[in-house]
Amino acid sequence: MFRRKSEKRILELSPGEVHLAKVALLDFRNKLIEQGKPTEDVVELLLKIMK
Repeated sequence: MFRRKSEKRILELSPGEVHLAKVALLDFRNKLIEQGKPTEDVVELLLKIMK
């Protein structure tokens, strides 16, 4: 199982890096959907990146 850490990390991304991260996470989410696996964590991260 995955373990959540209590300490938070903050990343500063350029607009290009944000775009690349969105595309990669959306692709990963789609693969998880195809495999019937849960996507909640990936969606949560996508929402944080899009803020």
